[in-house]
Amino acid sequence: MEITKVLNEGKVIIPEELLKASGWEIGQELIAINMGDGILLKPKKPFAETTLNDVAGCLKYQGTPKSLEDMNDAIRQGIEESWHGGS
Repeated sequence: MEITKVLNEGKVIIPEELLKASGWEIGQELIAINMGDGILLKPKKPFAETTLNDVAGCLKYQGTPKSLEDMNDAIRQGIEESWHGGS
């Protein structure tokens, strides 16, 4: 276990051993996910460029439209389940 501190402007130094183990490099973009009891950092992986025609209609959904809050809750739940092993 490594201990670090939160510095000015919310900066955190990630110990060198963890950087090497993760394969992250200086300048690597990360996604910060609030897990409630901590923050999960994951590398940002760029999506392949697509057009509306590539994706329009690919996921047929019939029912009441979901709100942005509903979608964010579902994403958060999926992340928590994968992070905590489905428990």
